[in-house]
Amino acid sequence: MLKIGVVGASGKMGRALVQAITLSSDPGICLSAAISSNQQTPDSVVDAGDLAGIGKTGVSVVASLDTAEFDLLIDFTLVAPTLAHLEYCQTHHKMMVIGTTGFDAQQQLQIKQAGKLIPIVQAPNMSVGINLCFHLLEQAAVVLGKDADIEIMETHHRHKLDAPSGTALRMGQIIADTLGRDLEQCAVYGREGVTKPRDRGTIGFSTVRAGDVVGDHTVLFATDGERLEITHKASNRSTFANGALRAAQWLSGRPNGWYDMQDVLGLRS
Repeated sequence: MLKIGVVGASGKMGRALVQAITLSSDPGICLSAAISSNQQTPDSVVDAGDLAGIGKTGVSVVASLDTAEFDLLIDFTLVAPTLAHLEYCQTHHKMMVIGTTGFDAQQQLQIKQAGKLIPIVQAPNMSVGINLCFHLLEQAAVVLGKDADIEIMETHHRHKLDAPSGTALRMGQIIADTLGRDLEQCAVYGREGVTKPRDRGTIGFSTVRAGDVVGDHTVLFATDGERLEITHKASNRSTFANGALRAAQWLSGRPNGWYDMQDVLGLRS
């Protein structure tokens, strides 16, 4: 039995993860821990299922990993707490699935190095559909990339903190790597005023934050005479939760290492 812990259990993604794990038809997994920093007083016991709107699960929300029992931790929180949870999992030899975004280069290196000690799946977007998009983008970049103007447009809810989204940056990185470009050098983040004619070697990013949009991403390849758009739209968070659960099931029994959803889905080139 794979015992799964969810950190950030009182948040929107945390509640979606509790639902996905509890309602899964897989008899080999169970929700064993729900952790939330909002759960400060031990005498006010809250059931994770009640928070998630699915009725009691028998798993109470706790405030610390120290009082939680799990084999694998799923984390969609924020950069600083995720890194703290990563250190805990390394020390206690626990597996991790990381969906948090916004890490800088040094922090990302820290996560990859942790993969030498524990099995980790990390992806900026756990959706199966978006990861198929990543695969299609690589193919499109091979065929069209050198002759196309490339723009990446993303829209998220008003509460999202990092911009562009981790998913949009991953899209840009895939395209840049495929074309042999350095994303740090060729990325253009928004435009204003009188600009020079567009440099075909650049990759543009546009960001919108509005309403309760879960996540829309479009990559435009525009050549003279035609345009190709690859679009993914998430209508609710269950797609991310189900993808994270799929990653957790895949990771169980794997050797130490840093993996992503391309590995989970068998799309690695």
